[in-house]
Order: sequence, then C-alpha cells, then structure tokens
Amino acid sequence: MAESDWLVPEWPAPARVKAIFTTRAGGVSQAPFDSLNLGDHVGDAPDAVATNRQRLGGAIHAAPVFLQQVHGVAVAHLDRPAPAPGVPVADACLSAEVGQACTIMVADCLPILLTDRAGRWVAAAHAGWRGLAGQQGVGVIESVLAALRARAAEAGESVADADWLAWLGPCIGPTAFEVGPEVQAAFTDSLPAAQVCFVPQPQGKCLADLAGLARQRLQAAGVTSMWGNDGSADWCTVGQASRFFSHRRDAGRLGSTGRMAACIWLG
Repeated sequence: MAESDWLVPEWPAPARVKAIFTTRAGGVSQAPFDSLNLGDHVGDAPDAVATNRQRLGGAIHAAPVFLQQVHGVAVAHLDRPAPAPGVPVADACLSAEVGQACTIMVADCLPILLTDRAGRWVAAAHAGWRGLAGQQGVGVIESVLAALRARAAEAGESVADADWLAWLGPCIGPTAFEVGPEVQAAFTDSLPAAQVCFVPQPQGKCLADLAGLARQRLQAAGVTSMWGNDGSADWCTVGQASRFFSHRRDAGRLGSTGRMAACIWLG
C-alpha cells in the first residue's frame, strides 16, 4: 500500500494522538503533480486533487481540514464555529474534536505538529521562513502556542511548558535553502542566537537551516520536547525527488509541483 511510504512520527505522544506525513506515493495526479498531490491551488486537475484528498481521508479514517495558507501567523480553531464560511485563511490550526485532522500542506516549508502529553489538544503549523519569523519575534509558532495555552486556561487545565510535544516534518534542508540577507535579519534581529543557523555564501547569500530555526523558536517559547527533523539529508525535500515534492527544485523547471500534507488528529 502507498501509505506504507508515508512518515509516521516517532514521538512520545499519547495513543489517542494520531499523525502522518504524506509523500508523493498513492495518488492519481499526472506529472508534474505525480501522484498524491493534495494542493488545489497549484494547477493540478481538480478531480485528481479531490480523489487524492478522499484517499487521504480514507487512509487515516479521519476528516482532513485544509487551510488557505498565506505565510502568516493566524490560527484557526477547527472545533469551533468558523468566523466566515469557506476554507479558513490561516497558517496554523488546532482541535480538541475526535476525528478532525489538523492539516498543513507543504512542498519545502516546514510542517510542525503539536500536542500535549495528555492528548487533549492537537495542532499543526505551516512554517515557511516568513511565518516562522513573523513580526518582532512573534511568528506562527508563538501564535499557535498562545492559542493552545489559552484553550488550556479556558478548560481550567494546567499544562506546563514541558508537557507540550512538537514534531517537525520534512522541509528544504540546510544545504539547499539559499536565502538573502533580509531573511537572516528577520530572525537575528529578534533572536541573535539564530545566527548559528546561517552559513555565509558568495554574493552576500546564506544557507539557512529552517528546521534549526524552528527548534530555536520552540525552545525560546518553552517547548523543549522536540522530535523529527534534525536537519539531516533524509529530511530534505529538495534532495529526494522520488519521495517528496519540492517547490524550489521543481517549480521553475517543471512549471509547478504538488503538495504533501502533515496531519494530526485525536482518535
């Protein structure tokens, strides 16, 4: 089965917390979206995307909730009435409802999955560099953690920082992510220690460690239990063309590429 190629997080989450990260395998889309493209905004045939999303839902026995991702910091509460009809415009989401899968689409950006050790809430965040950096040190990680902590307080629950768990999925790796000085400044201006995640290159460019930057931001926000992407080659979307979609690798060469999904839900 194609799902056997998907990644299942190895982390100490409670048994009721389920999570997966899809690969290219298992869909019906044609090149350059072959085959399990889950993005409906990249130029793929709508019927193929719909079939792929149905296959995802059937495989995980849950309902994936897709967002309109805009590289921002907004957080959608999927288990509450939506403020407006249609697809939520957000780059993070959370839920306490069984069978409702928080879903993030990526093709180089970093997906981050979150839960607490008791398995009361689950959340997912889309961390491209813009959303991760945010403004004045408040990015998508800080925003989704603030939302989770607010929900815990509303429920009268006490959740220590050490009780939050984070899993980082595949993304563009530190040997492939070349950026300009404005990206470096977006991080180092608010967190000088972020300098270690940038390696200088010719013409004023740098190689950036996106997963490393996320780990720094999580730790600064109090989350110390982090699993998944450690920056090694196995996690790099650019370097594994047969397994992962990559916008940076394929969009210019092929015109477009597909999207993978990171999903987390309560079973």
